[in-house]
Amino acid sequence: MPDHLRGLIAATYTPFTADGSLNLEVIPHYAELLRSNGVKSAFVCGTTGEFTSLTVTERMQLAEAWIRADSGSLRVIIHVGHTAITEARSLAAHAAETGAHSIACMAPGFFKPQSATELVDWCAAVAEAAPHLPFHYYHMPSMNGVAIPVVAFIAEAIERIPSFAGIKFSHEDMDEFAECVRLAGDRYDMLMGRDELLLDALERGAQGAVGSTYNYASPLYTQIIADHTSGALASAWALQKRAAEMIQICSGFGVTHIATSKTLMKMLGVDCGQVRLPLRALGIGQEQELHARLQSAGFSDFASQPCTTAAVAAM
Repeated sequence: MPDHLRGLIAATYTPFTADGSLNLEVIPHYAELLRSNGVKSAFVCGTTGEFTSLTVTERMQLAEAWIRADSGSLRVIIHVGHTAITEARSLAAHAAETGAHSIACMAPGFFKPQSATELVDWCAAVAEAAPHLPFHYYHMPSMNGVAIPVVAFIAEAIERIPSFAGIKFSHEDMDEFAECVRLAGDRYDMLMGRDELLLDALERGAQGAVGSTYNYASPLYTQIIADHTSGALASAWALQKRAAEMIQICSGFGVTHIATSKTLMKMLGVDCGQVRLPLRALGIGQEQELHARLQSAGFSDFASQPCTTAAVAAM
């Protein structure tokens, strides 16, 4: 198996044109923004990427575009979850054929697995379609309603999924996370999926994290990791508080965090367009208020730095 996923992993936004179609031309510039700001990997077609609002063809096109944009220094993880097992398997096989680093899969959220065994049955069938790629289970009960204990899942997955590589844990139960870290040991990845809980996760043994705000504020989180590693915990907690304040601001406009974050990406020179229905975009007045509130909170002190045109042209 390839090496473990470590450090910051950006949960990427799906770029759309003004008419709502995919804007794949943005992705090379987007990838360079991440690389130039210390992000190690890109998590494609997850919740942040509005995967439930995309067709299977669009998801495959996005996977191909991100893998083409990988220069070897940005690993690409493709989320292949779907409500239909045949579609999830097709997405997994395509990720393998296209050259993805690894795949992840969320449980189906309409007809739901009812036990750890049923969940492993589902994941094993998906992973089997890409047997040589590391497989990560994507745990996010707040969105799909599947709250099966992850510890129970790991215990069975280790025995039944040969390519099992770890968990993307997008949940707030830090006691469960700590128990999963203990069970996973050094062999499996435990990736924290809540940006506002990064430091809590590091304190419990996490070595990697997937998050949406790593797209535009990675210097802040890189410093949190550095401070934690060096033992400067007071500084790390102060920075984590600033991250929580930033997230609270972005969540305070009556629209999804994805919509406000796409506005911030445009500020950094990566125009990902608007969100797709049924999500709602910010109005012009709200965009201006967002900018003002973030600047008052010192956003420019820790925002990702736009990559230069020269750097993009050299790709």
